Amino acid sequence: MTLDTHRIDQLLHDGVRDKVYPGAVWAVGDATGTSASGAIGLLDPDQPDGPMRLDTVFDAASLTKILAVWASIGALWEDGKLDLDAPLGAFWPEVKGHPLGVVTARHLLTHTAGVPLRAQLKNLYGTDPQDIRDGVLHEALHRPPGEAVEYTDRAALILGYLAEHLANTRLDQLAAERTWQPLGMASTRFGPLPAEIAARCAPTELDQDSGIHLKGTAHDFSARLLGGVCGIAGAFSVLDDLGAFLRYMLGAADTPGRAGFGPAWTAESLTLQTGELEPARGLFWHPAPGTAPADDVWVHYGFTGTGMWISSRQKRWAALLTNKLYYTRDRQPLTAVRNSFRDLAFT
Repeated sequence: MTLDTHRIDQLLHDGVRDKVYPGAVWAVGDATGTSASGAIGLLDPDQPDGPMRLDTVFDAASLTKILAVWASIGALWEDGKLDLDAPLGAFWPEVKGHPLGVVTARHLLTHTAGVPLRAQLKNLYGTDPQDIRDGVLHEALHRPPGEAVEYTDRAALILGYLAEHLANTRLDQLAAERTWQPLGMASTRFGPLPAEIAARCAPTELDQDSGIHLKGTAHDFSARLLGGVCGIAGAFSVLDDLGAFLRYMLGAADTPGRAGFGPAWTAESLTLQTGELEPARGLFWHPAPGTAPADDVWVHYGFTGTGMWISSRQKRWAALLTNKLYYTRDRQPLTAVRNSFRDLAFT
């Protein structure tokens, strides 16, 4: 296929004009590298002389679920330390005898675990990290496992705790050691970011306490409550690092090193796992909206305005990073841009 970069640039320029986001960076590539990329708009509307740049640091938001949790769980699965279909209570003492003990890792990865739909950690469990962990792991189920597909941040939080238990190390250290460092993702890390890195971070939501837009501190309240590191959100990254991650998923031979997960985990994840249940899900990845599983374009989004797509059949990946949260929590304007970008990148 021939990539129409002019139409991509025009699409994203229109988004800046319409104040869907202050700026955006994008790239499309395959296992050999990046085919095309671009940067559009401003880093910060309050600083009109500062353009968005290809090396801008973004609050990855829910892409943390892929970059840290999905990758780490995949490494543990490929190491033989995790059976996706074993009840968690059979090997995890913290949940044995509690409702979560009958749930499996596959349930959590497909959002069919039946766990409560909203995190609301502070309101439910207070501010002590151990109390939050205990509350999340011992909470009653919302419905029986396997009954319905219902997206909830809590699934990633639990899987992050599970990865820490199995690896006997913190999630940030596990993700760095098993994925980010081997793949040369030198600019990917959990926040809060040091001042020199935060300075080139795209600002997100207006912080009501300080009256300024967040830069280098996770927008997600749960991540901030837990010190910046959790399975829900909290990671920051740049376009090149996401490209390295996606290229590796497609089997790139020239990555700096081998991550803990490999082709088997990617193949398992980018297949339909939810049978007749709707909406269709793989393992944390899902078919891109407006496509069918047979189209083999899989996506994961972040609430700040981030997103990445991959297709094993087309051997192609794409990433679009925006800071739409600077303006609004309304998802619809960016949804239209994302769908159009996807069409241009993969059809």
